[in-house]
Amino acid sequence: MKSFWRLLRYLSRYQSLVVAAIGCNILTAVFTVISIPMLIPFFQILFDRTEMAEAPPSEPMGLTNIPEYINYEFTELITTQGQETALAYVCVAIVIVYFLRNIFRYLALYFMAPVRNGVIRDLRDEMFEQVLTLPLSYFGEERKGDLLSRLTSDVQEVESSILNMLEVVFREPLIITGALAFMIYVSPGLTVFVFLLIIFTGVVIGGLGKRLKRTSTQVQDRLGHLLSLVEEGLGGLRIIKGFAAEDYQRNKFSTANNDYRNLLTKLLRRRDLASPLSEFLGIATVAALLWYGSRQVFSGVLDAETFITFIFAFYNVIDPAKNIAKATSNIQRGIGAFERIEQLLDAVNNLPEAPDAKTISTFGQGISYRQVGFRYRDVEGPVLQNIDLEIPKGKVVALVGASGAGKSTLVDLLPRFYDVTEGGIFIDGVDVRQLRRRDLRRLLGIVSQEAILFNDTIYNNIVFGLDGVTQQAVEEAARIANAHDFIIATENGYGTNIGDRGNKLSGGQRQRLTIARAILRNPPILILDEATSALDSESERLVQDALTKLMEGRTAIVIAHRLSTIQHADEIIVMREGRIVERGTHLGLLEQGGEYRKLVALQGLE
Repeated sequence: MKSFWRLLRYLSRYQSLVVAAIGCNILTAVFTVISIPMLIPFFQILFDRTEMAEAPPSEPMGLTNIPEYINYEFTELITTQGQETALAYVCVAIVIVYFLRNIFRYLALYFMAPVRNGVIRDLRDEMFEQVLTLPLSYFGEERKGDLLSRLTSDVQEVESSILNMLEVVFREPLIITGALAFMIYVSPGLTVFVFLLIIFTGVVIGGLGKRLKRTSTQVQDRLGHLLSLVEEGLGGLRIIKGFAAEDYQRNKFSTANNDYRNLLTKLLRRRDLASPLSEFLGIATVAALLWYGSRQVFSGVLDAETFITFIFAFYNVIDPAKNIAKATSNIQRGIGAFERIEQLLDAVNNLPEAPDAKTISTFGQGISYRQVGFRYRDVEGPVLQNIDLEIPKGKVVALVGASGAGKSTLVDLLPRFYDVTEGGIFIDGVDVRQLRRRDLRRLLGIVSQEAILFNDTIYNNIVFGLDGVTQQAVEEAARIANAHDFIIATENGYGTNIGDRGNKLSGGQRQRLTIARAILRNPPILILDEATSALDSESERLVQDALTKLMEGRTAIVIAHRLSTIQHADEIIVMREGRIVERGTHLGLLEQGGEYRKLVALQGLE
């Protein structure tokens, strides 16, 4: 129940609405309880069994003699107006009470609607904020489809199964309490049956609810796996079709889908058992109640009209008890979903920002890697070892080496996508771990091998994350990136939507947009991660020209497989198995005849 109480803490943000809803639920319960004894005078008149009061009560009105005063006023009404008129008054009073009961019931739901939807909105906001905050290493361990499931179906499950039942939690116990109080007042003996029902129902439904919670968690896990397969299928359609692997992928999805269906069927069967089970228990108790109560009527202990009203009061216990039983099973199911949400909300950020993190807005001296070592997990071997590297301001440093040498990891440590496990990285003499992450990353412009674009317009992709940018500045950045000509040739120019991941554009066009985005940001430090490796010769020429313009006057770290693109770098760093094995200029490294010369020979550049 710890998760349930944590969820209820979100209600504190909507205090006034919750208080209003609770007040309306209390009034609903009050009018429900009032409606029960109002049936007694109705049956007394109907069966001509009204006990006529000859004189008003001698004592002043109090809690103990309210029925006597009501009976006296009722007697006066029958005496002066007649039985039919008195019956009409009773019917009108019953209608008014039920009208008020339902008005307040609606108002309780009216006030709770923005609370329920607001809590769900807050949950989604908090989860997405956590997604943006967590380091990249977290997402390497999680399936994207499972995260999508938590952000969508799990949150919706919480809304439908827990928040939708909050009015039941606030209202039904009050109705049960009032109805039981009336029943105890009328006949303590008969009320024993009600307690037996509630206790027995609580035990049976409680056990069912625990099973529902376990099954619900399994269902949400299976749905997350199913969404992961969908996400992988959509992202890999070209490969699936190219390798004629439709049957393999279809069978894989069908198996997961069938497993989800079977588990969901099991969950629904258990959930649907709660209501008929509680109804059966109620009917069994009513049968026993009718038998025992009839004996008391026959023996003169109870009046017939009082016993009928008692049965009506008992119904007002059974129906709320069924609602509570249903709410209990639903809440157990929802807690299973909320626990999956908590796994994301409580995920530990292993890249915390220092409490006294320093601000930085300018780059004045250089970047320094000092005895840097890194490994992704403690159980794995080192990815980087003993890296010492100085990058003065305004210099271009190129990283080369075979795949898996650690080049991309080396540059990923600079913006703190990961943290070093040994040594440190310094900007202007300050450890990057002591800088505010937002300030640090604003100094950097990143152009990666894969052009990361969004399903939006060309304009919004270029100005991504910036405010107050003019159209002239955007166009100037596009011209420098050799992108302006193809942009104005599109259907709506800078207002053209480029589709999911920019799939309406060619590879070279997408890459030039990312370069325009970096140019507009005007960062003092550039990270170019194999920005031209996936392009054809013509696109590579245009992109390389744009990169050359971008690097003018800036500090740049360039990762390149095509060595022809980095021959003019101020320093070339050759890496192998996480270590720096050579460093120098293009000509100097060629003269050494070592690792770099072998790489150059392999590409036929000598």
